[in-house]
Amino acid sequence: MSPHVGYAYHRATPGKFKAPPWFSPREGPRSRGLLGKLGLVIHTMSVLDSTNPREDYHWLCSPVAHEWLQRAAALEGSLPARVARLRTELSAERTHLVLEQITLREKARVKFAAAGQMFFAPRLLEQATDEVVARYKAGRFANGSQAFDLCCGLGGDLLALARRGPTVAVDREPMASLFAAANLHAVGQIGVPASAPPWPCEVRTCDVDSLDVSAAAAWHIDPDRRPTGRRTTRVELHEPGPAAIERLLAQNRNAAIKLSPAAELPEGWSDDAELEWISRGQECRQLVAWFGDLARAPGACSATVLGAAGAAPRSITGRGGDEPPRSESMGRYLFEPDAAVLAAKLEGVLAAEHGLTAISPGVAYWTGEQPIMDAAMSCFEVQESLPLHLKQLKSLLRARGIGRLEIKKRGVDHDPAALRRQLNLAGSQSATLILLPIERRVMAILAQRVTHLVANA
Repeated sequence: MSPHVGYAYHRATPGKFKAPPWFSPREGPRSRGLLGKLGLVIHTMSVLDSTNPREDYHWLCSPVAHEWLQRAAALEGSLPARVARLRTELSAERTHLVLEQITLREKARVKFAAAGQMFFAPRLLEQATDEVVARYKAGRFANGSQAFDLCCGLGGDLLALARRGPTVAVDREPMASLFAAANLHAVGQIGVPASAPPWPCEVRTCDVDSLDVSAAAAWHIDPDRRPTGRRTTRVELHEPGPAAIERLLAQNRNAAIKLSPAAELPEGWSDDAELEWISRGQECRQLVAWFGDLARAPGACSATVLGAAGAAPRSITGRGGDEPPRSESMGRYLFEPDAAVLAAKLEGVLAAEHGLTAISPGVAYWTGEQPIMDAAMSCFEVQESLPLHLKQLKSLLRARGIGRLEIKKRGVDHDPAALRRQLNLAGSQSATLILLPIERRVMAILAQRVTHLVANA
C-alpha cells in the first residue's frame, strides 16, 4: 500500500530564473505520466538541474519506462552494444536515463534495500540519508503527527518519516521532488503493517523561504552543502543558510537539522540543541542538531552507533572534551573508539565508563586487561609490540605467515598503502597492525580483532 501522495504544480515566481526552451509556464495544472495518473500535483518554483527535458524524467517514472528498465537490466554485452540496442527504439536522452538509472540503482543498494524500484540522480544519491540512519532519526518524531521534510532530495529521510505519520516534503528542484514522489509511491509502505493507515504525504517544489512550518509537530531539513558546486562545512555558506533556518526555528522550535559531521555551527546552536553524531559501518555519516521537543539532552553532545538491522543503537551522551587518564604501560587489549565518538569528542566519557586508560596523550587508543564488547569501540588483543623498523616488522609477519594485514594508524605520518607495498606480505593468516606514537617513538602493534567474548579470555 502506498502513501497518499500529493504533488502539486504552479507557475514559477517571475524573475527567479531564466526558463529553458522546454519549460512552458502555460502548461496545465496536472503533471504527465505516472505522477499525473496518480493525481500528484507539483508546486514548481525552479527548473531541473539537467539538460534533459522535463518530459523525459516524467517518462522515466512511468510504467512504460519500467518495462525498459527491466529489459535494459537484462541486456548483456559492452556498453556500446547496449546503447545501440536501446537506440533502435528510444531517443538518445531516454537511452542515457535508462542506462544511468540501472547503474545508480546498483550503487544505491548499500543505502536502500528497495533500490531496484527507486529513482536516483548521481548528486541526489550521494546526498541521500541511507534507510538505516533515516529510520533511526524518524524514531524521534511522534507517530501519527505531521512532519515537514525540507530539502528532501530524492526522499531518503522522507521515506522513513512518511511511515510514522502525515508528511509534507519540499525541495526547490523539480527533479528531486519528482523522484521523491515516485519513490514514495514505489516503496513508501514497504515494511509497514497492512493494517496501518496510508498516511497522507504531499511533495512540493518550492523554496523554503515561502514555507510556514508552524502547523507541523516537528520538521527536518537537509541544507545543501554544495550551493556553489564545492562542498563546505561552514553552515553560513549552506543553502538555506542560518538566517532562513532561524526563521523556521522561530515558527517551530521542534526541528532536526542534518549537517556534515565536520560542520562549523552557528553561535548558540551548541547551547540550545542536542548535537548527535551518527555512525554506521565504522563511518560517521552525519551530525544532527536536535531542537525543541526532539532534543533529549539540550546542550549536550551524543554519539550514536547504528549496527545491523535489528540491533539496538548504542548511544553515549555527555559534554565532551575530557581525555581519559594516561596508562603507565600497555595492557593485553587495545580499544579504538567509533568515529561518532571521536567526532562528538566523547572519548573521555566512553573510556571512563569502561575504566580504560590512554596509551598515549592525544591519541584515541586505550588499553586494558580484559576484553570488552561494545558497539561504540573496537577491541584488539595485542600479540606483539615493537618499534617500527621495516626489516624487523617484515621478519615478524613472515614468521607468523601473515598475508592479510589491516593497517591502522593514529598520530603518525606513515602511509599505510606505501607500508603495505614494502612489507611484501605472504601467507594464509590475517592480523591488524596499529601504528601509534608512544614515548616519542612510532610503535608497531600487531594484534587480532576481538569479535566475540570467549570463556576464560
